[in-house]
Amino acid sequence: MNKLPKIALGAWAWGNDGTFGGNLTADTLRPIFDSAMAHGLNLWDTAYAYGMGTSEKVLAGFLKGLPRESFLISDKFTPQCASDSPTAMADMIQMQLKLMDLNRFDIYWIHNVWGAPHWTEEVARYYEGREDAPLIGVSNHNLSEIRQASEILKAHGLKLSAVQNHYSLINRSSEKSGILDYCRENGIVFFSYMVLEQGALSGRYDTKHPMPEGSDRAEVYNPVLDRLEKLNLAMKKMADRYGVGVAQIPVAWAISRGTLPIIGVTKVSHVEDAAKAAQIQLTQEEMEELEQLADSLGINAVRMWEKEMK
Repeated sequence: MNKLPKIALGAWAWGNDGTFGGNLTADTLRPIFDSAMAHGLNLWDTAYAYGMGTSEKVLAGFLKGLPRESFLISDKFTPQCASDSPTAMADMIQMQLKLMDLNRFDIYWIHNVWGAPHWTEEVARYYEGREDAPLIGVSNHNLSEIRQASEILKAHGLKLSAVQNHYSLINRSSEKSGILDYCRENGIVFFSYMVLEQGALSGRYDTKHPMPEGSDRAEVYNPVLDRLEKLNLAMKKMADRYGVGVAQIPVAWAISRGTLPIIGVTKVSHVEDAAKAAQIQLTQEEMEELEQLADSLGINAVRMWEKEMK
């Protein structure tokens, strides 16, 4: 598999499932895809659950005709989307590959912990001994669940290669629980999602300019914008020193902490921001300054589908 870039681009919002509001189309998303590929950001993270195949289908349309080695696809098995068939894992993988017109995935995830040991066993059985086996990862797992997944895969001659959890300046539970250390010690890539907290840490929103009503994120972040303003102001000062925008600082922080951020992209500017963020190396002092301020705000950023990582 090609070397992983410093940043993955997330197509969650491309599913138009109401999480982000708005209405994205293939025509509006095409320039975003083209810009990303031009910047060398070729790792795309999607899931069937993102609009029940909508995100995958849109992305597949852009990939059509491109050399297979020119892009990397990270897709997921979402237990809640599976049938009760004994062949549910194989059915899901084959359906997703057909949907995307691919012959293999580069990374494949167990999306959450709902029945995860069973599904990890199933994905291990499916890929055991196969030359087209992707990197296998687990998402939204705590440390004990990660260890369990690793043992299940090992029994089938496979390795747990990736972990994907919510990780940001206002949700560092995967760090404090020892998950990041475990990943480093075992050669596991830690993918951090929601590094920008769905835009709340981008500097774009404040008490005078709240998130548009009608989306899930507005309900979560608008009530705490007064506190988030303090963190965004500190990041603005840091961003000015580096000659970048506020949104690049949380991404650069996540990279500096040894993680691979997944950045949701719905505008060309998001791609350009991500490319710039990949070039920034924050100092230890800068990282600690942001972390101490973020911790002092007392914001609970754990979302309804997640849990505190302990």
